[in-house]
Amino acid sequence: MFRSSLSAVLAFSFAGFPALAQSPQDPADKAPAQLVVVSFDGAHDNRLWTQSREMARRTGAHFTYFLSCTFLMTKENRKSYQAPHHPRGKSNVGFAPDNKDVVTRLEHIWQARAEGHDIGSHACGHFDGAKWSTEEWKQEFDFFRNTLRDAWQNAGVPEREPVEWRNFAEKDIAGFRAPYLSSGPALTQALRDFGFRYDASQVSKGPVLPTESDGFVHFSLPLIPEGPSARPVIGMDYNLFVRHSRGIEDKKNSAVFEERTLSAFRAAFDEQYAGDRIPLQLGFHFVAMNGGAYWRALDRFLTEVCSKPGVACVSQREAMDILAERTKAARAASETL
Repeated sequence: MFRSSLSAVLAFSFAGFPALAQSPQDPADKAPAQLVVVSFDGAHDNRLWTQSREMARRTGAHFTYFLSCTFLMTKENRKSYQAPHHPRGKSNVGFAPDNKDVVTRLEHIWQARAEGHDIGSHACGHFDGAKWSTEEWKQEFDFFRNTLRDAWQNAGVPEREPVEWRNFAEKDIAGFRAPYLSSGPALTQALRDFGFRYDASQVSKGPVLPTESDGFVHFSLPLIPEGPSARPVIGMDYNLFVRHSRGIEDKKNSAVFEERTLSAFRAAFDEQYAGDRIPLQLGFHFVAMNGGAYWRALDRFLTEVCSKPGVACVSQREAMDILAERTKAARAASETL
């Protein structure tokens, strides 16, 4: 039986996802699970693939990996790629050094998927597509899908391709995050046309529930208070890197940056855990900035919170499905009132 306050909860629903509506996973006499949603952009450095998967196993977290597809290409075959308005073979983030590196990455992708992580798209060459048309975005998505689909063959090891790989590449990539978080109406239309289920390219003033429209979901990275003056900053490692050291590597103060980051994560989490329990989203890159300060802070944070009662550290895809189930349950309950 749902709480008698359910009607009040529904009155404060946000864009189709009731903030406190229960789901089948949530006991009826308790607040819904506090979702912690962590994602990684780029998903290239194989050492960080290993580190992130080990972190997930220790903490019980599931992550979203937004993959840049040029890391499934070597410099030798880069001419197969052309982004809108850029020369053929150009990438802002480079390419894989060799096929061995590509194969190791493919193995990580497949193993991570089997472990319950979400594999999403970060496009290919990490270009700002703010002015791209819908058709130009779809061209980029085509490159991503085809590169992922043919990656084992292009790396020279077609015999190692998992049986379900092509189905995964063509039909199972549900989410996207735009490079530079640069989005717009043309991108949204292209995502819908291409069959994506969610976009994670927006920024919000604080933690907010995802917005949903006609089955398509938008996630937003929140601004969180940080530092001695609690100035808001996007909850992402790169933005903290710029805040702390102006984007210049500063290993000397790595421990200081780690503690500031952990304090900011704790404060943002505690506010929601004790309050409305809006999902807390945090973004990272496969780069160990400022001597790995932000990855260490993340590891400590997840170790602390993922084991707390009423907390679920989940991928974007899982969060989307959990919130949809809560909405469905809340609507069914309201119909019986």
